Amino acid sequence: MATIGDYLDRMTIEGELVENLEGGSVRCLACGHRCLIREGRRGVCQVRFNRQGKLYVPWGYVAGLQADPIEKKPLYHFLPGSVALTFGMLGCDFHCDYCQNHLSSQVMRDPAADIAVSWVKKVTPEQIIAIARQNGADVIASSYNEPLITSEWAVSIFKLALQAGMKCVYISNGNLTTEALDYLRPYLSGYKIDLKSMQDRHYRQLGGVLNNILDGIRQAYQSGLWVEVVTLVVPEFNDSTDELMDAARFIASVSPDIPWHVTAFHPDYKMRDRAATTSETIIKAAEIGQEAGLKYVYAGNVPGRAAQYENTVCPQCQTTLIERNGFSISQYKLSAQGCCPRCGAELAGVWSEHPEKINLGASRMPRWVV
Repeated sequence: MATIGDYLDRMTIEGELVENLEGGSVRCLACGHRCLIREGRRGVCQVRFNRQGKLYVPWGYVAGLQADPIEKKPLYHFLPGSVALTFGMLGCDFHCDYCQNHLSSQVMRDPAADIAVSWVKKVTPEQIIAIARQNGADVIASSYNEPLITSEWAVSIFKLALQAGMKCVYISNGNLTTEALDYLRPYLSGYKIDLKSMQDRHYRQLGGVLNNILDGIRQAYQSGLWVEVVTLVVPEFNDSTDELMDAARFIASVSPDIPWHVTAFHPDYKMRDRAATTSETIIKAAEIGQEAGLKYVYAGNVPGRAAQYENTVCPQCQTTLIERNGFSISQYKLSAQGCCPRCGAELAGVWSEHPEKINLGASRMPRWVV
């Protein structure tokens, strides 16, 4: 009887992020696990595997394709108001108990995620770019599952996206390798990274190593990518004042210009034993970010309950420059150069060269397109 693995393995190509070793083994270089994969075996992610001494990797399908507001990623300083055509595949190198995309990420690990295979649609890079144009997308984003483990597929799409005048971003857990960053850097402009905890023991529970993520944030920023960092604030996991301050101080040590999004947890997947994060906790986390010296701190998943932390404010004169409500922008005052009209300060970010064309006040919700 054919398995889910057999089905997904038919939609693969030979990988490029690989080191070939003696005896038919390979070293996968796509993520920080750097899996040593012997013939006939799979990496931690389950979707990169060794067949007859060659690494094969996912290619030629999506399990999700959606026209999203860029704010949903969340990216607040990267072409605000734009549409990001977002694609995702299956699999992940982590196994977070609270994953909100567990049906996509835990395929071939958790039988409950097998249903996600029914979402798979074969598609070409050219078709994805055509869909992006039809939906008025300025950005192509790889998300939903962990994009690092499907980087060869992403690059095949990103090459065409750049030719079409679009920008490309990763929405990732940040478990980077230098080789993967070098491979992606010619095509990427932005990188959203999750900083899930400042305790290594917590990261190991999720399937990662803290220092890999901290190094990933540093490397992405130093490479010239636009970086924004997200921390999902989970009660009794990473919500202590000390840990939030450690996270904020680390980000500020890389650059105080990096936006930090502190977002509210809700019970999901295997972590249903605690309540959702309160708006008071999220506001406290945002205040900690400001105290640590970060210029741009945002509260997520509590629309209307932390208004001052949804908006972009000039760090020099405190003028509100971008006013948001959820995914909608009701006010946009930045110049085409990304400057405050009141004091002339230049805000860090990637800004629209045509601010007059930003659609204000419209309800901007995700649109499933495949």
